[in-house]
Amino acid sequence: AELYRARPHSLEQTLSLVIAGLILMVIVNVYPLVCMVMEGRPQDATLISGVGELVDQGLPAVALVVLATSLAGPALELLGLFYVLLPLVLGRRPWFMARVFRWVRRLEPWCMLEVFMLGILISATKLADDAEVIPGIALYALFALIFIMAAISASLDPGAVWGRLEVEGGAS
Repeated sequence: AELYRARPHSLEQTLSLVIAGLILMVIVNVYPLVCMVMEGRPQDATLISGVGELVDQGLPAVALVVLATSLAGPALELLGLFYVLLPLVLGRRPWFMARVFRWVRRLEPWCMLEVFMLGILISATKLADDAEVIPGIALYALFALIFIMAAISASLDPGAVWGRLEVEGGAS
């Protein structure tokens, strides 16, 4: 039985998805996720404002988890993959490539954008009776980012990354 099959152009495809993911990550963090209109007053909610609100309500541990799993983890994973893949696609080897790639692979299970999206949808549903909830552009970008992150996981061939490392002179 075939145990492994190299995916042609895996690094190039994954790099293009990583670039799309980085663009979406900027949109998610710059624009509002939702706008809530309560008693005629609109209020935008961003990812960072949600973390700040959790801290203000005396839930710093929950705020830290939300920050780590919905902002820092995915951003660091995308940046790490960009750092590793761009030079490899251009025929170069980045410094500390093996360490960064190992770190990115360990970080992957901690990126939980889909759980965060589920929380947003549940909260919006519960608030629908008390306020008008208007989805923002960042909510759509977050939805797209979830699919991009899944596509990155599916298209990345770790064997191709390690193979390029071995061809160019061993591990770092």
